[in-house]
Amino acid sequence: MQESKCRWLRLRLVLALLAVLRGRATGVEGSSGIIAEGTIWETGYYIIEAKEAGPIVMVVGGVHGDEEAGARAAEHIRQWRITRGRLIVLPRANEPGLKANTRLMPGLLRDRGNLNRNFPRGEGESAKYTLSSAIWELVCSQRPDWLVDLHEGSDFTQVNGKSVGNSVIAAKLPEVTEQARRMLDAVNETIEDHNKKFILKGPAVNGSLARAAAERLKIKSMILETTYKDQAVSRRTRQHRIMVHQLLTDLGMLGHGPDVLVGDVKGDETIYAALYDGDGVGGKGPGNIERYLRPIEGIVIRRIGVPEIAGGVLKQFDVMIVPGGSGSRQARALGTDGCRAIVEFVQNGGGYAGFCAGAYLASNNYTWSLKIIDAKVIDREHWKRGTGQVKIELTGEGRRLLLNKRGLLDIRYANGPILAPAEDPGIADFQPLAHFRTEIARNGAPTGVMKDTPAIIVGRFGKGRVFCSSPHPESTDGLEPFVRGAIRWAAGR
Repeated sequence: MQESKCRWLRLRLVLALLAVLRGRATGVEGSSGIIAEGTIWETGYYIIEAKEAGPIVMVVGGVHGDEEAGARAAEHIRQWRITRGRLIVLPRANEPGLKANTRLMPGLLRDRGNLNRNFPRGEGESAKYTLSSAIWELVCSQRPDWLVDLHEGSDFTQVNGKSVGNSVIAAKLPEVTEQARRMLDAVNETIEDHNKKFILKGPAVNGSLARAAAERLKIKSMILETTYKDQAVSRRTRQHRIMVHQLLTDLGMLGHGPDVLVGDVKGDETIYAALYDGDGVGGKGPGNIERYLRPIEGIVIRRIGVPEIAGGVLKQFDVMIVPGGSGSRQARALGTDGCRAIVEFVQNGGGYAGFCAGAYLASNNYTWSLKIIDAKVIDREHWKRGTGQVKIELTGEGRRLLLNKRGLLDIRYANGPILAPAEDPGIADFQPLAHFRTEIARNGAPTGVMKDTPAIIVGRFGKGRVFCSSPHPESTDGLEPFVRGAIRWAAGR
């Protein structure tokens, strides 16, 4: 009964897919479609198909809405270009949950709200409710050879056995177990702490997509579980990519590395922005910047860490964004290779936008600074001046680029650099976009130093552009245009 139902579902979805392929095919994304269309659960899927026949692999992300790394990784993976076979990607399975950052599907009772418990449990059973049924239809119609579901745990399973974080939960089939071990080896090469290494578990819980696919449809399936406790989003996302990359490479489907994040289409007006969220970055900074930029059509944001930067990923982007935190810690984390990669990126025409710590990092007069803007930090002894609201005033150029508003503006300040011209003959002079009109001088800092100094500046370095803000427009309500203007200017738009 299950097999005949799946044949019928396959037929229905194939007919729908043919219509999708006729009307929605794009060069960047391959073929795309929508499941649960017309409901609050509707969400997109993507099919990348090579000319050469080969395995069919399906990757699913975002089943649980509070597990963002899986959804982000799947979004990256759908940009990959395979050499044979077919790759089906459902990046944001539980779109309302992802938007609400909740594990369960919003608005449903707990017994219905866990999407990963609503798939067929026994012979002849169907998936429950609208979204799980739509996902199951897609699986039945495509009948992949492999299904990989990307999740996250709350803690490292080797430290806390109640969580499944940092594990691969594989179907109990020799071929799946062997492949899972190869994926474990690949990701564990990037992890030094033994207690945080990934381990093999299985089988998946009854009612989950992976278990239903394995037991009902005989699909080789597994769940990849990263850990969101005390780890940057970019790190967890990359761990997912590494494991899926190993699978596709072993299947002979892929010819590039795991750090393809934005695909291969350039030259349009889209701005591709790389947002650093590695060591040295404050907890809320990346999220605040994404909150301002994500709704804007024409800006694509990807979080990146040190491995991606040192590995050359910046050449995929137009702009690099460095949020607040600690400039010196950021420099230490980036190391010589990472810092050099950023300097070369800007010198060759890339954009740089630094906020607070990111401005420290770009400055000219620390041994660890990037020296990509002709600005030095003064009164370095009193860098910890305090936090609070200050007033700034935009220059004429600042009103043109950021916000057409005269007079004083309130903005959040948190120990940002006090800047002055460095007078480096090898770098063009910077241009102020705003000046501080009030100051904070706590913890022994002298008064009169901060007031009337440049608060926001821009400059050129080689062929690239550098934007630096000492205060925090990205965490000041009403100053959203500052962040958007910074990214657009740095990208040369």
